[in-house]
Amino acid sequence: MLLSLDFSSELPIYLQIRNQIVVAIAGGQLKHGDQLPTIRALAAESGINMMTVSKAYQALRQEGFIATDRRSGTVVLGQAKKEQPLSEQTLSQLEVIIAEAKLAGVSRDWLLALCGAYFDKTEV
Repeated sequence: MLLSLDFSSELPIYLQIRNQIVVAIAGGQLKHGDQLPTIRALAAESGINMMTVSKAYQALRQEGFIATDRRSGTVVLGQAKKEQPLSEQTLSQLEVIIAEAKLAGVSRDWLLALCGAYFDKTEV
């Protein structure tokens, strides 16, 4: 699994991993039932601590994006079949992103068009 980690970013590495896996699921690069690398393998491949990968996988598990079984390893659960409410943390992050876009002069129409284009691009 190829990850693009920015070690100089203020965003913690485990969140970078979590975010890239979520984007890959939404974009269809990772599908329901796909096997993810073991914590040890992903840590070695990425040159990071196993605890960092473990923390990312734990977050993904808690959010329902992946499941871990001792026999089959870690697999993608995929997208929810029906609309799920967003977590408080996700809503808070979204609010900040929208506020930053507004302060940068981005129009409502352009932001909505961008969101629509993303949904069209990532539908599986």
